[in-house]
Amino acid sequence: MRVVSLVPSVTETLMAWGIVPVAVTRWCEHPELVHVGGTKDPDVGAIVALAPDLVVLCDEENRVEDATALETAGVAVHTLRIRSVADVGPELATLAGRLGVGERWAPPAVPASPTTPRRAFVPIWRERGRGRGPAVYTTITDDTYGASVLGCLGITTAYGDVGPRYPTTTLADAAARGVDLVVAPSEPYPFGPRHVAELSAVAPVVLVDGQDLFWWGVRTAAALDRLRASLAPGG
Repeated sequence: MRVVSLVPSVTETLMAWGIVPVAVTRWCEHPELVHVGGTKDPDVGAIVALAPDLVVLCDEENRVEDATALETAGVAVHTLRIRSVADVGPELATLAGRLGVGERWAPPAVPASPTTPRRAFVPIWRERGRGRGPAVYTTITDDTYGASVLGCLGITTAYGDVGPRYPTTTLADAAARGVDLVVAPSEPYPFGPRHVAELSAVAPVVLVDGQDLFWWGVRTAAALDRLRASLAPGG
Protein backbone atom coordinates (compact mmCIF):
# COMPACT_ATOMS: atom_id res chain seq x y z
CA MET A 1 0.00 0.00 0.00
CA ARG A 2 1.04 3.58 -0.64
CA VAL A 3 0.91 5.17 2.80
CA VAL A 4 1.49 8.77 3.88
CA SER A 5 2.26 9.32 7.57
CA LEU A 6 1.56 12.68 9.17
CA VAL A 7 2.62 11.53 12.65
CA PRO A 8 6.28 10.99 13.67
CA SER A 9 5.53 8.06 15.97
CA VAL A 10 3.43 6.43 13.24
CA THR A 11 6.30 6.80 10.79
CA GLU A 12 8.62 5.08 13.26
CA THR A 13 6.10 2.27 13.69
CA LEU A 14 5.45 1.83 9.97
CA MET A 15 9.18 1.56 9.26
CA ALA A 16 9.49 -1.11 11.96
CA TRP A 17 6.64 -2.99 10.27
CA GLY A 18 8.54 -2.91 6.98
CA ILE A 19 6.26 -0.29 5.42
CA VAL A 20 8.16 2.64 3.92
CA PRO A 21 5.79 5.62 3.60
CA VAL A 22 5.66 7.42 0.26
CA ALA A 23 5.73 10.69 2.22
CA VAL A 24 6.08 11.92 5.79
CA THR A 25 6.31 15.21 7.70
CA ARG A 26 9.48 17.18 8.24
CA TRP A 27 9.34 16.18 11.93
CA CYS A 28 9.51 12.44 11.20
CA GLU A 29 13.32 12.24 11.27
CA HIS A 30 13.60 10.59 7.86
CA PRO A 31 15.31 13.07 5.52
CA GLU A 32 15.58 10.37 2.87
CA LEU A 33 11.79 10.29 2.43
CA VAL A 34 9.54 12.78 0.64
CA HIS A 35 8.32 15.52 2.98
CA VAL A 36 4.83 17.02 2.68
CA GLY A 37 4.97 19.79 5.28
CA GLY A 38 4.51 19.53 9.01
CA THR A 39 2.00 17.91 11.32
CA LYS A 40 -0.02 21.11 11.63
CA ASP A 41 0.55 22.44 8.11
CA PRO A 42 0.67 19.52 5.66
CA ASP A 43 0.66 20.23 1.93
CA VAL A 44 -2.71 18.68 1.12
CA GLY A 45 -2.26 19.22 -2.62
CA ALA A 46 1.08 17.43 -2.62
CA ILE A 47 -0.40 14.53 -0.67
CA VAL A 48 -3.32 14.18 -3.08
CA ALA A 49 -0.90 14.24 -6.03
CA LEU A 50 0.90 11.21 -4.58
CA ALA A 51 -2.33 9.18 -4.89
CA PRO A 52 -1.87 7.37 -1.57
CA ASP A 53 -3.98 4.39 -0.56
CA LEU A 54 -4.09 5.71 2.99
CA VAL A 55 -3.02 8.78 5.00
CA VAL A 56 -2.46 8.15 8.70
CA LEU A 57 -3.11 10.93 11.21
CA CYS A 58 -3.82 11.27 14.92
CA ASP A 59 -6.18 13.65 16.67
CA GLU A 60 -3.39 14.94 18.92
CA GLU A 61 -0.89 15.95 16.25
CA ASN A 62 -3.04 16.80 13.24
CA ARG A 63 -5.87 19.17 12.42
CA VAL A 64 -9.44 18.14 11.67
CA GLU A 65 -9.58 20.54 8.71
CA ASP A 66 -6.65 18.79 7.02
CA ALA A 67 -8.26 15.37 7.46
CA THR A 68 -11.50 16.78 6.05
CA ALA A 69 -9.69 18.32 3.07
CA LEU A 70 -8.06 15.00 2.26
CA GLU A 71 -11.33 13.12 2.52
CA THR A 72 -13.06 15.72 0.34
CA ALA A 73 -10.35 15.13 -2.27
CA GLY A 74 -11.18 11.42 -2.22
CA VAL A 75 -8.19 10.28 -0.15
CA ALA A 76 -8.72 7.58 2.50
CA VAL A 77 -7.58 8.61 5.97
CA HIS A 78 -7.09 6.72 9.21
CA THR A 79 -7.08 8.77 12.41
CA LEU A 80 -5.66 7.36 15.64
CA ARG A 81 -6.74 8.55 19.09
CA ILE A 82 -4.27 7.73 21.84
CA ARG A 83 -4.55 9.16 25.33
CA SER A 84 -2.97 6.35 27.33
CA VAL A 85 -0.62 3.39 27.17
CA ALA A 86 -3.71 1.16 27.19
CA ASP A 87 -4.86 2.76 23.92
CA VAL A 88 -1.68 1.85 22.04
CA GLY A 89 -2.47 -1.85 21.62
CA PRO A 90 -6.00 -1.63 20.16
CA GLU A 91 -5.39 1.53 18.11
CA LEU A 92 -2.25 0.18 16.44
CA ALA A 93 -3.86 -3.25 16.00
CA THR A 94 -6.65 -1.63 13.99
CA LEU A 95 -4.12 0.22 11.82
CA ALA A 96 -2.01 -2.92 11.33
CA GLY A 97 -5.12 -4.82 10.28
CA ARG A 98 -6.06 -2.14 7.79
CA LEU A 99 -2.57 -2.29 6.31
CA GLY A 100 -2.57 -6.08 6.22
CA VAL A 101 0.35 -6.49 8.65
CA GLY A 102 -1.50 -7.55 11.78
CA GLU A 103 1.01 -10.33 12.45
CA ARG A 104 3.80 -7.74 12.80
CA TRP A 105 2.23 -5.93 15.75
CA ALA A 106 2.63 -7.13 19.35
CA PRO A 107 0.76 -4.81 21.76
CA PRO A 108 2.87 -3.56 24.67
CA ALA A 109 2.09 -4.91 28.12
CA VAL A 110 0.76 -2.33 30.57
CA PRO A 111 2.85 -2.76 33.73
CA ALA A 112 1.40 -2.54 37.21
CA SER A 113 2.13 0.74 38.96
CA PRO A 114 4.53 0.72 41.92
CA THR A 115 2.77 0.83 45.28
CA THR A 116 4.59 3.98 46.43
CA PRO A 117 3.52 6.82 44.13
CA ARG A 118 5.50 9.99 43.55
CA ARG A 119 4.31 13.35 42.28
CA ALA A 120 6.06 15.20 39.45
CA PHE A 121 5.99 18.51 37.67
CA VAL A 122 6.36 17.87 33.93
CA PRO A 123 7.24 21.00 31.92
CA ILE A 124 6.89 20.57 28.18
CA TRP A 125 7.35 24.19 27.03
CA ARG A 126 8.90 27.38 28.33
CA GLU A 127 8.06 30.99 27.42
CA ARG A 128 9.81 34.11 28.64
CA GLY A 129 7.76 36.07 31.15
CA ARG A 130 6.50 39.53 30.25
CA GLY A 131 8.74 42.31 31.43
CA ARG A 132 10.43 41.10 34.58
CA GLY A 133 7.79 38.46 35.21
CA PRO A 134 8.64 34.81 35.76
CA ALA A 135 8.90 32.38 32.87
CA VAL A 136 5.68 30.62 31.93
CA TYR A 137 5.69 26.85 31.58
CA THR A 138 3.25 24.56 29.82
CA THR A 139 2.62 21.22 31.53
CA ILE A 140 0.37 18.17 31.16
CA THR A 141 -2.77 16.83 32.82
CA ASP A 142 -3.96 13.25 33.29
CA ASP A 143 -5.71 13.20 29.89
CA THR A 144 -2.41 12.85 28.00
CA TYR A 145 -0.29 9.94 26.85
CA GLY A 146 2.75 11.28 28.73
CA ALA A 147 0.85 11.30 32.01
CA SER A 148 -0.29 7.72 31.37
CA VAL A 149 3.32 6.63 30.76
CA LEU A 150 4.38 8.18 34.06
CA GLY A 151 1.37 6.61 35.77
CA CYS A 152 2.65 3.18 34.72
CA LEU A 153 5.82 4.04 36.63
CA GLY A 154 3.99 5.15 39.77
CA ILE A 155 4.33 8.87 39.08
CA THR A 156 1.36 11.22 39.20
CA THR A 157 1.43 14.70 37.68
CA ALA A 158 1.16 17.91 39.68
CA TYR A 159 -1.57 19.26 37.37
CA GLY A 160 -3.37 15.98 36.77
CA ASP A 161 -6.88 17.28 37.44
CA VAL A 162 -6.47 20.77 35.99
CA GLY A 163 -8.14 21.54 32.65
CA PRO A 164 -7.32 22.26 29.83
CA ARG A 165 -5.11 19.31 28.92
CA TYR A 166 -2.00 21.51 28.60
CA PRO A 167 -2.25 24.24 31.27
CA THR A 168 0.31 26.99 31.78
CA THR A 169 1.90 27.77 35.11
CA THR A 170 4.96 29.16 36.89
CA LEU A 171 7.68 27.41 38.84
CA ALA A 172 6.43 29.04 42.04
CA ASP A 173 2.99 27.52 41.54
CA ALA A 174 4.49 24.13 40.68
CA ALA A 175 6.65 24.19 43.83
CA ALA A 176 3.60 25.00 45.94
CA ARG A 177 1.99 21.74 44.81
CA GLY A 178 4.45 19.68 46.79
CA VAL A 179 6.11 17.62 44.10
CA ASP A 180 8.82 15.02 44.57
CA LEU A 181 10.64 15.55 41.28
CA VAL A 182 10.66 17.44 38.00
CA VAL A 183 10.54 15.29 34.87
CA ALA A 184 11.99 17.47 32.09
CA PRO A 185 11.71 15.93 28.59
CA SER A 186 13.94 16.75 25.64
CA GLU A 187 10.92 17.58 23.47
CA PRO A 188 8.74 19.31 22.44
CA TYR A 189 10.83 21.96 24.25
CA PRO A 190 14.53 20.98 24.39
CA PHE A 191 15.02 20.91 28.16
CA GLY A 192 18.60 20.04 28.99
CA PRO A 193 21.41 20.56 31.50
CA ARG A 194 21.23 24.36 31.19
CA HIS A 195 17.69 24.31 32.62
CA VAL A 196 18.41 22.13 35.64
CA ALA A 197 19.36 24.95 38.01
CA GLU A 198 16.17 26.88 37.26
CA LEU A 199 13.89 23.84 37.50
CA SER A 200 15.55 22.70 40.71
CA ALA A 201 13.67 25.48 42.50
CA VAL A 202 10.67 23.12 42.30
CA ALA A 203 12.26 19.73 43.10
CA PRO A 204 15.14 17.49 42.03
CA VAL A 205 15.28 17.32 38.23
CA VAL A 206 15.47 14.24 35.99
CA LEU A 207 16.11 14.85 32.30
CA VAL A 208 14.39 12.26 30.08
CA ASP A 209 14.07 11.43 26.40
CA GLY A 210 10.99 13.28 25.16
CA GLN A 211 10.36 10.70 22.45
CA ASP A 212 10.20 7.94 25.05
CA LEU A 213 7.71 9.99 27.05
CA PHE A 214 5.46 11.16 24.21
CA TRP A 215 5.95 8.92 21.16
CA TRP A 216 3.83 5.79 21.12
CA GLY A 217 3.86 2.65 18.99
CA VAL A 218 6.65 0.14 18.51
CA ARG A 219 8.82 2.04 20.99
CA THR A 220 6.30 1.97 23.86
CA ALA A 221 7.46 -1.21 25.62
CA ALA A 222 11.17 -0.36 25.50
CA ALA A 223 10.44 3.29 26.34
CA LEU A 224 8.70 2.22 29.55
CA ASP A 225 11.76 0.19 30.51
CA ARG A 226 14.15 3.06 29.78
CA LEU A 227 12.05 5.59 31.65
CA ARG A 228 11.65 3.22 34.60
CA ALA A 229 15.43 3.02 34.86
CA SER A 230 15.88 6.80 34.52
CA LEU A 231 13.16 7.68 37.02
CA ALA A 232 13.80 5.01 39.63
CA PRO A 233 14.13 6.51 43.12
CA GLY A 234 17.79 7.17 43.71
CA GLY A 235 18.55 6.52 40.04
